[in-house]
Amino acid sequence: MSRVAKVVKIVANSPNGVEAAIHEGLSKASKTVRGIHGLKVTDWTIGVEDNKIASHKVTLEVAFGLDE
Repeated sequence: MSRVAKVVKIVANSPNGVEAAIHEGLSKASKTVRGIHGLKVTDWTIGVEDNKIASHKVTLEVAFGLDE
């Protein structure tokens, strides 16, 4: 059986690190997208304030199956 998926791009951020930003993105996406089966981090940037890391931002490609 073949699988067909759709991919959408989202951006999420967190002051608590890259992994926290990824979890935040997945949590928000899963509220409106059903059947998520994969994430791909395509970009990662860091916000700096007063010479300190202030936030981590990730761009995610979210893959999910299409309904039959």
